Amino acid sequence: MEALRESVVHLALQMSTYKRATFDEDDLIDSTVDEVYPEGHQMNFRKPKGLKGCWADRTHLEKRLLVVIIVLALLLFSSILALVYKYGSSPKVCLTESCVIVASNVLKSLDRSVDPCHNFYNYACGGWIKANPLPDGKSRWGTFNNLWDHNQAIMKHLLENTTLNTTSEAERKSQRYYQACMNEQKIEELQGQPLLDIINKLGGWNITKPWDKENFQEVLQSVTAHYRTSPFLSIYISTDSKNSNSNVIQVDQSGLGLPSRDYYLNTTTNEKVLTAYLNYMVELGVLLDGEETSTRAQMQQVVDFEGALANITVPQEDRRDEELIYNKMTIRNLQALAPVIDWLPLLSTIFYPVELNDSEPIVVYAKEYLQKVSDLINSTDKCILNNYMIWNVVRKMAYYLDHRFQEAEEKLIMAMTGTKKTCNTRWKNCVSDTDVALGFSLGALFVKAMFTEDSKQIAEEMISEIKAAFEESLKLTKWMDEETKNAAKEKADSIYDMIGYPKFIMDPKELDKLFNDYEVVPDLYFQNMLQFYNFSARITADQLRKPPNKEQWSMTPPAVNAYYSPTKNEIVFPAGILQAPFYARDFPKALNFGGIGVVMGHELTHAFDDQGREYDKDGNLRSWWKNSSVEAFKHQTECMIDQYNNFTINNEQVNGKQTLGENIADNGGLKAAYHAYENWVKKNGEEILLPTLGLTNRQLFFLGFAQVWCSVRTPESSHEGLITDPHSPSMYRVIGTVANSVEFAEHFKCPAGSAMNPVRKCEVW
Repeated sequence: MEALRESVVHLALQMSTYKRATFDEDDLIDSTVDEVYPEGHQMNFRKPKGLKGCWADRTHLEKRLLVVIIVLALLLFSSILALVYKYGSSPKVCLTESCVIVASNVLKSLDRSVDPCHNFYNYACGGWIKANPLPDGKSRWGTFNNLWDHNQAIMKHLLENTTLNTTSEAERKSQRYYQACMNEQKIEELQGQPLLDIINKLGGWNITKPWDKENFQEVLQSVTAHYRTSPFLSIYISTDSKNSNSNVIQVDQSGLGLPSRDYYLNTTTNEKVLTAYLNYMVELGVLLDGEETSTRAQMQQVVDFEGALANITVPQEDRRDEELIYNKMTIRNLQALAPVIDWLPLLSTIFYPVELNDSEPIVVYAKEYLQKVSDLINSTDKCILNNYMIWNVVRKMAYYLDHRFQEAEEKLIMAMTGTKKTCNTRWKNCVSDTDVALGFSLGALFVKAMFTEDSKQIAEEMISEIKAAFEESLKLTKWMDEETKNAAKEKADSIYDMIGYPKFIMDPKELDKLFNDYEVVPDLYFQNMLQFYNFSARITADQLRKPPNKEQWSMTPPAVNAYYSPTKNEIVFPAGILQAPFYARDFPKALNFGGIGVVMGHELTHAFDDQGREYDKDGNLRSWWKNSSVEAFKHQTECMIDQYNNFTINNEQVNGKQTLGENIADNGGLKAAYHAYENWVKKNGEEILLPTLGLTNRQLFFLGFAQVWCSVRTPESSHEGLITDPHSPSMYRVIGTVANSVEFAEHFKCPAGSAMNPVRKCEVW
């Protein structure tokens, strides 16, 4: 700044020293330039000989010009000093192309007519919402969907490009699977015959022709083991929550065709959906050669039976304490608990070729439900039970048949989600299906095309910074005792992070080894699907009694998502989400910390939410907190449950208990990411500002967080979310979180008691 002042003074002095040689010669009279500024010498400011003599020597024009020059010089000097005073100590504004583009995108999403202290979501997303009406065929649309569309387009190119230099047979299998899915001519030729063949193998269906058999156990075994359906209950292999070094068979409640028990129990509210569901069932039955009147009567019986199942199904909000619902027993005990099912033959069929006996340990998560479902099966007509089990197969397999089955499903989806038009983009369905079946071989293609290793390194550094910030906050937590606090720090230190993709997919030999036993048949989509179910069943059975594989991911690399695994104590961030608007190399750090940084903090905080906190640093479900801290934790969470219970969408209440875990993670994630950004600034200095916005970088951090959640949704889809989703609606993921943030209120200068700065704030972490 001092150098700038000196240069200004120097410039002003030069301009005030009159050099006649710079003007037109006609205006000059007998004078010598060298006298004022001798050539080859520095300027020599002599003592004036006297104002009167000097001024008298000037012509009238010279005097006028000299006055003008002096005035201009003084004005310029004053202006420069004013700018120095105003901007000399403030951060500079970034005017690079990327900064201008980022600022423009942020600005377009804003609605500056909204007071950020009144409704920060509408302030941050109002412009985006106005500019983004729901696309055709969509019941909800937001930044997640937009990025997934982007990833799908990339995967489409990779799957269709058969000249691509694939390095493994597994990658080529994903291309063949996609091509078979896209072969609509072959699918239309087969019509419903592939599914009719399965029904015949299962012993028939009273919908299509008369049925009267005593084959309940055999059908249950087949539909569960060979066609991966879950009538009555769900059976799977996963990590033993109380012994994280071993996989174990697990049994839980299941069996509903609609996404939530609420659809069956609140019939007045959901009458339209129940009617559409019954019509869908009838339409599929008729497409498979059923007679309409008889089919409708029998399908109504199935709907009524599912309603009875819904009535004994325990709501998800009442199952959040896993220590209470975890029950370990043997197959022998399970047989006594629910005697209507022949458990040993059923489990032996599902997990063939692993040999089981009645002493095999089983973890049951729905003990009371199993007792009640056993009684329900006993008291239900065998024809209804068989219709219901076959319906489970029909509902699952219809997706893979010709356009008539697809259109029937679209009608149900339209009723459930409120979409006004259908958007039957075959290639998108086929990309998604290929990602489900062969997502890791497709993921290898995606990673090689889209993901850079430095992104992985930057993400790892951010996670480290966020973890450090979380631990700093943990030290200041007043409601937790010191011993539990130290154990919590150990758990945070032990969290393992997975970035981008599992390492094995980059090794062609390892990738081929995984999919070696799965054969993809050209042009036979339905058959490829059946073979995938059998293949995945063998992979699952092989994991029984073995230690869980830390490198095994529950999401594929292209996924726009992330997760925390409590039994592995690990956080996972697929390559698909490590892109704008969550993260970009040329974004300001404030936006990256507000975007992907909050996502990272969110997943990290899941290790300490109402469910994650029950697991220790090694991923074992056990009591490792002192009772005083457990009670204090519950007291803290009651505030948050009450807070979110007060939010409504279309006059329908948010379920604060159902969404508690995600709300804890949202609040903790924002706080950890904010403090991580503050720590980054301390180390690296303040960032330059984005142009035009008139926002500080702290404000930009909160804006980056909020704009990740900009979305639009139909009322029907919002209703579905409220009764099925463990997350709060997007608006309240923003509003609820910033309303609890002291830092947000400080940086946006929100008055105490305003909507975004309530007097009572809820904080867990």
